[in-house]
Formats: sequence, C-alpha cells, structure tokens
Amino acid sequence: MVDSFIFQDKKAVFYTLGCKLNFAETSTLGKYLSEQGIRKAAAGEKADICIVNTCSVTELADKKCRQAIRRIKKQHPDSFMIVTGCYAQLKPEEVGRIEGVDLVLGTGQKMDIVDYLIHNPLHEKEKRTLVSPIQKIKTFTPSCSQDERTRHFLKVQDGCDYFCSYCTIPFARGRSRNGKIEDLVRMAEAAGKKEGKEIVLTGINIGDFGKSTGETFFDLIQALDAVETIDRFRISSIEPNLLSDEIIDFIAQSKRFAPHFHLPLQSGSDEVLKLMRRKYDATLFRSRVEKIRQVLPNAFIGIDVIVGMRGETEKGFEETQQFLALLPFSQLHIFTYSERPGTSALQIKPVVSPKEKQERSQQLLELSERKLKDFYSSQIHTVHPVLFEHTRRGAKMHGFTENYIKVEADYHPELINRLVNVVLGDYNETKTMLTVYDQV
Repeated sequence: MVDSFIFQDKKAVFYTLGCKLNFAETSTLGKYLSEQGIRKAAAGEKADICIVNTCSVTELADKKCRQAIRRIKKQHPDSFMIVTGCYAQLKPEEVGRIEGVDLVLGTGQKMDIVDYLIHNPLHEKEKRTLVSPIQKIKTFTPSCSQDERTRHFLKVQDGCDYFCSYCTIPFARGRSRNGKIEDLVRMAEAAGKKEGKEIVLTGINIGDFGKSTGETFFDLIQALDAVETIDRFRISSIEPNLLSDEIIDFIAQSKRFAPHFHLPLQSGSDEVLKLMRRKYDATLFRSRVEKIRQVLPNAFIGIDVIVGMRGETEKGFEETQQFLALLPFSQLHIFTYSERPGTSALQIKPVVSPKEKQERSQQLLELSERKLKDFYSSQIHTVHPVLFEHTRRGAKMHGFTENYIKVEADYHPELINRLVNVVLGDYNETKTMLTVYDQV
C-alpha cells in the first residue's frame, strides 16, 4: 500500500459512462483510492482529482464523453483530470486534445492511477497532457460495485473474441477472459454481508466465461446459486448461442437466479445477421425465446436490436419487424447503427440514411411499448417478491420484482432494501410502472 500521507486531504470525484461493467470498475477503483488516503468528495466540495471512466460503443457515446469531461472540468477547474475507459483506449490522442485533460489511461490501466499520480504530483503538474502508451489488455481485474445498498454489479468476465463487423469492443476491451469461480463466490458472499440483496452478473460476453480458467458459465451460476448471503442474482446480456437449454432449465428451478433474460438479437433478418458476423440465425434466436417461455412463462425477456446497419435494406428491416411482432418478448432496447472507425462494416453497401434510421427506430419503439404493456398487464393481480430501493418524487418508493417489473408504492422507510411479497396493481399515473395493490 502507498503511504497515505502522500494523498492526505486529497478529494476525488468519479463520473462513469456506459455499461454496468464500467460502474463496477469505477467502484473498485474508488475503494482502492480510498485505501491510499484519497476520499470521495462530498456534494459541493471542489475535487483535487477527477476521474472519468468512458464508453465508446457509439459515436454518440464519444460525444457524451467529451461533454462530460468539459462539464466536470468546469465544475472542478483546479482538479487533475484523468480520463480512462474505452474511449481513452480507442482514441487516446483525441481525448488528450480535450481542454482540461491531464492524463489519459487505457482500459487496462485503470488500477494504475495511483502510480501515475505519484510520478506526476498534483502540486507540481505542468500545463500539459500526458497520454500513456496504450497497452494491450490481457489481465482480468475483479470488480464489484454497489448501487445504493440493494443492488451490486459483479464483474465476472471481460473482453470479447467475436469481432462483429460493426463493433469496436474487442479493441477497447481485449480478448475474452474471466475471474476464478472461487474468487467470484467470495466477492458475492462479501456483498451479502454488506447488506446487498441482489447481484447482477456483468461482463462483455458473460456466456463465454471460462476462457481463462477452464471453467464454464454454467459452473459459475451453479456455484453462485449456493451463496446464501444473497437473495437474488440476475444475468446481464448473454449471447443467444451461449444460452443453452441447460442454463435455462437451471434458472427455472434455481433458488436465487431471477427469471430475467437480456438477449442481443440485433436483427431478425438472416442476411443482415451475416453482414454483422453474428454467430446465430433468426431460427436459433426464436428457439431460445420459446424455450424460456416454455419453462418460465412469466419471465421478462429484453431484446437488443440495431436499426439502420449498413446493408439493412427495406426488405431486411421488414423481416426484422415481422420476426419481432410474432416473438413473445417483453421489451426492446433499440440502438441506431453508428459507424465506428476500423470496423469492417464500413465496407458494406448500401448506407441507410439518418431519416430512414429514425423512422425504423420509431416503428420498433412503438412495437416495444405495446409488448411491454401486454407483459405488464398480464402480471396485474399476481403476487411477486419486490426488492424496494429508494424514494422518488411525491413521497413514493420503487423496486423490481424478480421478473423485472418496476413497481411503485407509498414510501415506507422500513421496506428499503427488503424483499416483500406484494400483489401487483394497475399502472401508475405516468403509465411507466405498476403500483402495489397490497402486501402479502
């Protein structure tokens, strides 16, 4: 451990963009800096160090990162500004040119921040930007973040070997790698001892778990299901070709894994899926959804779709729309295709116009809203355990059922961070969630 006197009275602020994996890593970094004597700045305090953990999944994400860096620097004008994460990994020189940035570190260098601060003392920093040589990412750093007291995000895997034609994640995050099951189980047990009730398993391609250790994702969820200090586990996005019958059947009889699935479809057209270099076709995807509905009829099924991919003709989009209309899912997560430098998709023709992308997105959004309303309506007057979280405006509190229905109830502080069986009522005034009819 570094002598904490070096950082005595130093305060830091953290800003995270992008996926839950980033949030888990920022949380772990914050704990590490705290051990070195750097405390988190309180609301209204001026920070000595600002750390921005960036995302670069789309061009819009890059733009949001730049805006965030400038905004945070304006709030803390005398701070030492450190930018790390995927945007920094992919475009370090571009990040280094943003006014106010002092240090740029790649994705694999997040935990090296203390070493860089030691060699670049805050009180001696020059008016220049240091862009660290961006390294290939080979190591796995376990991380676990905490959202309020209730939900933790456990990083079980990182990186991706798939190299889809539209995606830069393998370049930003490296090849697939993971932690050891025994270590991840210990982290889950520790989260439970800190009053955590729910853990979300996060990663870039979590179904690919085991490349580093010779284990499997099925081995992992079996081991975690035996962790008695945690009430509920959720699986974040998992590739349909890696979601086996074995995994689905296990979740159906699991003590702790929630009936909640998040599957990346991206397109319902086999032709477009081939252009994307995905590892499945529409038939396989349908079989996964139907299997879930067969053994878990009340499961929440969220689906990712990319609209306006290069090569997505009008026919290709219609195939996606028709495919989804007949699929028994709960909600869509719709992403507009964004061109990323260095990807092979840039060679594909034709190009979909911005106007057409917007119109297609709107059509799928309307379909998603209908599907979600149907799913929520099917659950009215049913009994579910809800993990209540915190207050909202109007003295309300909210939480989620095991099958990811967002519910609203009158505020009762004794219910926070508790699993409570409730009878679900109808929609609330904003039509965004169900109300609690009664406790059981």
